[in-house]
Amino acid sequence: MRVPSARTVMRSLLWLIFASEILNPAFGRRLQGFNIVATPDHPFGSSTADSALLTAKRLGATSVAVIPFLWQAGPSAPDVVAGSDMSDEALRVAIRQAHRLDLVVMVKPHVWVPESWAGAVEPVAEEAWKIWFARYRTELERIARISAEEGADVLSIGTELAKTTRRPEWSAVIAAVRAAFPGTLLYVAHNADEAEAVTFWSELDVIGVSLYPPLGPDDDRAGRIATMEAVAGRLDALSARWGKPVLVAEIGLRSAKGAAAKPWESAEERAAPVDLQLQADVIADWLAVLERPAVEGVLVWRWFTDPAAGGRADTDFTVQGKPAEAVLACAWAGVCRNP
Repeated sequence: MRVPSARTVMRSLLWLIFASEILNPAFGRRLQGFNIVATPDHPFGSSTADSALLTAKRLGATSVAVIPFLWQAGPSAPDVVAGSDMSDEALRVAIRQAHRLDLVVMVKPHVWVPESWAGAVEPVAEEAWKIWFARYRTELERIARISAEEGADVLSIGTELAKTTRRPEWSAVIAAVRAAFPGTLLYVAHNADEAEAVTFWSELDVIGVSLYPPLGPDDDRAGRIATMEAVAGRLDALSARWGKPVLVAEIGLRSAKGAAAKPWESAEERAAPVDLQLQADVIADWLAVLERPAVEGVLVWRWFTDPAAGGRADTDFTVQGKPAEAVLACAWAGVCRNP
């Protein structure tokens, strides 16, 4: 094994310190919080959305990810366009509302593919790739301009687009976005596997990743912690290799029996009895494992603008109204209560 020189190690440490200051220059806090999803009856800017964000803040959240969706008809379709869930004005309002509550704002676009997911996006011909990237760049520049005008702190150039990230077009996309957005740039890779395959980390400020590895049987806590530790070790290695901090932009789990085996699985994909404690325990384990120098922050999937979302009968990802809230309050705000 090749041992890095003292100069290389020092340069990496200085980069980590510098990048950490870039990621959160004005607040001096670890980024911790939620991916926020607006519901139709509780749009950003409403008093109810304000109530939901205040509850998140009381749990110790310092940051939120706002998610404008892009849309394409199928994995191979080059017709990526703006989604209908969030208008440009709604994005502006979302950033302003979170900033009024002194929350760090990351704008984190997702590509929605009906009956599939962003990781399947893969145009089938060279010309289709060029069209897809040209349209994606146009949409991303629009989002970047709005994010810059509203003073968003962090912008993701993409989320879990695993089959696209070896393409050469990304360098031009990153350059165009950086010209429009002066804040921190990252990309959110899907699990450590994609993060290790991305070649353009040197062109970004932070390594972003979502973590949904299989965690085994619900009752095998030792096994899942071993899996989490192995994943976190890979993130440490990535951080050292590229000299940049890691932001875990998504962790989460359904509050449903059997969810640990497939943490990415939604309630629409599999009906299951509720298991509130499993969700709380897995999130607690993730937070403990990810408390390490290379990891600059952790955002949980997810939190709705509806203050009454979730609840003890809910089997989906939101942590609202569930024991997981107490886990987060203890980890983030130091407000711990006995079970």
